[in-house]
Amino acid sequence: MKSLDELAKIKESMQEVLKVREGVPSAEYKAHIMVCGGQGCISSNCKDVVDALKESLKKNGIEKDVKLILTGCMGPCDMGPVMIVYPDATFYRRVKPKDAEAIVEEHIMKGNPVTRLLYRAPGAKEPTQSVHDIDLFKKQLKIVLRNTIYIDPLSIEEYIGRDGYAALGKALTQMKPEEVVETVKKAGLRGRGGAGFSTGMKWGFTASAKGSPKYVVCNGDEGDPGAFMDRSILEGDPHSVVEGMTICGYAIGAEQGYVYVRAEYPLAIERLSRAIEKAREFGMLGKNIFDAGFNFDIEIRIGAGAFVCGEETALLTSIEGKRGEPRPRPPFPAQSGVFGKPTVINNVETWASISPIILKGADWFASIGTEKCKGTKVFALAGRINNTGIVEVPMGTTLREIVYEIGGGIPRKKQFKAVQTGGPSGGCIPAEHLDTPVDYESLGALGAIMGSGGMIVMDEDTCMVDIAKFFLDFVVDESCGKCSPCRIGTKRMYEILERITTGEGKEGDIELLEELATTIKATALCGLGQTAPNPVLSTIRYFRNEYEEHIKDKKCAANVCEFKE
Repeated sequence: MKSLDELAKIKESMQEVLKVREGVPSAEYKAHIMVCGGQGCISSNCKDVVDALKESLKKNGIEKDVKLILTGCMGPCDMGPVMIVYPDATFYRRVKPKDAEAIVEEHIMKGNPVTRLLYRAPGAKEPTQSVHDIDLFKKQLKIVLRNTIYIDPLSIEEYIGRDGYAALGKALTQMKPEEVVETVKKAGLRGRGGAGFSTGMKWGFTASAKGSPKYVVCNGDEGDPGAFMDRSILEGDPHSVVEGMTICGYAIGAEQGYVYVRAEYPLAIERLSRAIEKAREFGMLGKNIFDAGFNFDIEIRIGAGAFVCGEETALLTSIEGKRGEPRPRPPFPAQSGVFGKPTVINNVETWASISPIILKGADWFASIGTEKCKGTKVFALAGRINNTGIVEVPMGTTLREIVYEIGGGIPRKKQFKAVQTGGPSGGCIPAEHLDTPVDYESLGALGAIMGSGGMIVMDEDTCMVDIAKFFLDFVVDESCGKCSPCRIGTKRMYEILERITTGEGKEGDIELLEELATTIKATALCGLGQTAPNPVLSTIRYFRNEYEEHIKDKKCAANVCEFKE
């Protein structure tokens, strides 16, 4: 078991290594080459690039002078494989194995960046070299993703070198459990899984609940189409989740935690498993952590990929080995969660936010964001946008800033039409609301939700009726079938949309969709069923003319729908 003094020594020794990634030249290394090892770049053959770099470094006799690291997701998934070369923070995109020789011989050995691999902003005449000068990166504020471009996710030492486990040490040795809860509450952190409930209040309810043992659960069952935020955190910085959960265990009096991850995330499971093993080895998990008399451990539970298991009560039921179906609430998990015991359940992004709050204080976190929504939010940008990938921005950042300044705007000079936030449970927001600040209340007022953070951008060539049908089709397939409003009601809505998009719509269909949607929202058992009609309601609200064109004129302005003769 590592003591606080030993932790400080590891941090000090690693900071000497990591300073290169902060732009400080090192006598030990010529450079650090950080190659993105997120799932997106792996699918673009980043491992072949790493092998080619190793070969070129060895060929030139400098393999000991250059530190080569496979990181987690760096963000810009459509540019992969991407890499950053430190200390000058040069950003390269779409790197191929054949480019390794030029990077080593020209950049590393001679100091001349390989210009053809540099990032070029849409419409820009000249490329941008430093990652710190690219709008995609410099306009973000990274708290949750603070480590993803700086560390090897498999190295607990590198995590410690960037203040890792210092918050756990502070909580266990300097704070009482109730002080930890109060700090999280005062920080204003709201759960990033969708509902936006106060994290500190949830912890407080569980801490004071009767019954033992108590449990800590991480919801890593990320099933929204176009969403990959939690996966990227687990792949790129798994120790941040382990540390956040352990701090919560101390705060509420729990000794056991579970991380529920979908089976479709094998890399996330692999890296999280390694992080848990190393945390045990270093004494950050297990018995008597930091000699504080506190015991805590974490196990992984792998889900079979049912979308409904993203709903907290269905997830807890699945952990118990039962069919993943929602339970009526109350009682809430804080009173009766997994195995019928008091349980805190938060999603991956929420857990990754905890240690910075404990380390830097509630006031620091509360100073970021808006009056009601503190801190930052991670989004997965997808669809018709130049810079697809993962971004993190302060709460209150406008949709326009995210789409145009960070996302780089719409490809091929097309017009922005709408953005879908919140996945199948969310809504479509049109161009006239682009200046809306992104927070729970503002999005809710427009008929959308924050959700877990999926953000799908649509251009002028998108048919909004077809988009509504796409999300309803997904919901129908993924409904657990436990309650009839969701099982039957969404199916009837889908059938109406199918008629409309094949030219067989009739007068009254729009009103019938609205009536069904209102009934389902009011009567479905769980949050997933209650929000399933949102894509239909929001598209009717803002694009009713397209529904009417399909029904009355048998016309699809986007030429997406194929009408029957």
